[in-house]
Amino acid sequence: MVARVRVALLSREFPPHVYGGAGVHVEYLARELARLVELTVHHFGPDGPTDGPTGGPGDGPGARPGVVGHEPWERLAGRHPYTPALEAMSVDLAMAAASAGADLVHSHTWYANLGGHLAKLVHGIPHVATVHSLEPQRPWKAEQLGGGYALSSFCERTGLEGADAVVAVSDAVAHDVRRCYPDIDPARVHVIHNGVDPDDYRPEHDTRVLERYGIDPERPVVLFVGRITRQKGIEHLLHAAPFLARGVQLVLRAGSPDTEQIAAEVAQGVADARAAGHEVVLVQDNLAREELIHLIGAATVFCCPSVYEPFGLVNVEAMACGVPVVASAVGGIPEVVDDGVTGLLVPVELVHEGTGTPEPRVPAEFARNLAAALNQLVTDPALARKYGEAGRQRVVERFSWRGVAERTVALYQALTG
Repeated sequence: MVARVRVALLSREFPPHVYGGAGVHVEYLARELARLVELTVHHFGPDGPTDGPTGGPGDGPGARPGVVGHEPWERLAGRHPYTPALEAMSVDLAMAAASAGADLVHSHTWYANLGGHLAKLVHGIPHVATVHSLEPQRPWKAEQLGGGYALSSFCERTGLEGADAVVAVSDAVAHDVRRCYPDIDPARVHVIHNGVDPDDYRPEHDTRVLERYGIDPERPVVLFVGRITRQKGIEHLLHAAPFLARGVQLVLRAGSPDTEQIAAEVAQGVADARAAGHEVVLVQDNLAREELIHLIGAATVFCCPSVYEPFGLVNVEAMACGVPVVASAVGGIPEVVDDGVTGLLVPVELVHEGTGTPEPRVPAEFARNLAAALNQLVTDPALARKYGEAGRQRVVERFSWRGVAERTVALYQALTG
């Protein structure tokens, strides 16, 4: 029976410590997998109670995974840029050892890929590795991690090349896996898209979060949600601010910055836009999930100006909330946003400069094109509403976590016999 398959799921993030799309993926996938297999989640951090959707209404005790936290070796503590990578490797050792008794190990992101590979070697079990992004395509992380970037690249390459199956979260990611790691047999690469829970992410019209930050619910809101990092393209959205229609409020729910340098750049961009008379609201407080859903649901248009986006889960979340999306046509985004149906895609030609950070070949043109697409929707409420309703329908039909889990378990069965 499927229920007898014992799975060790390895992840850096798990509730209550979730900060990005990969963490959200693991959080919801674990809930659904726990209905189908015997699941234990191994994550970075101390043992303790979790919050989040690790069980659903009416589910019995078997619908909740076991959860084990693992902390890094304390002797690695320090302030060097490479220290976090070494700490991650020490956690990988602990997670590999703790995976004893599992029939299969499933790792997520480079943080846990090495742990999955080691568990495969020491316990003789299949290793499934899910790719949410690829280190060779994020060379700007050397700015953040220093020599730790060489370590993260080593962990990812070792884990993926040795995995029995590699799960890509989009067709675009599958293509990138084959290009970046040609030694991986293409037959071992499987595409299973991300998902969203439409019962959690749903159309909401609660304006309390807007009012808290002085956002006028009666005027158009263009919303960005993401970390302050090169790949998310927040600076390009700020450059688009001068071209937005009069009265538009640009709201940036911006997570913690990767580096002090990019934090300073974004702060300066916000200051410049405000000085020029444009309304920009920067929200950096931690918001509870329900508050974030209220913020998304109150937006007129959601904007994703990423220059690198393997899938773009945040776009699915916005669509589930009934909000139309304007996004750059990069990576896996075109597999999510149906151009002219659930939102608008903005073409952009990217080049790699310096450390290899993707940049629009003509940044000013990209900014103007973003603004033009956003203006098309904020000035036509009926069209925005039509796209939002179509987006919600697309999510319900194509991006459910239960379907993701079922496809994942089918892969487990194929590997464990």
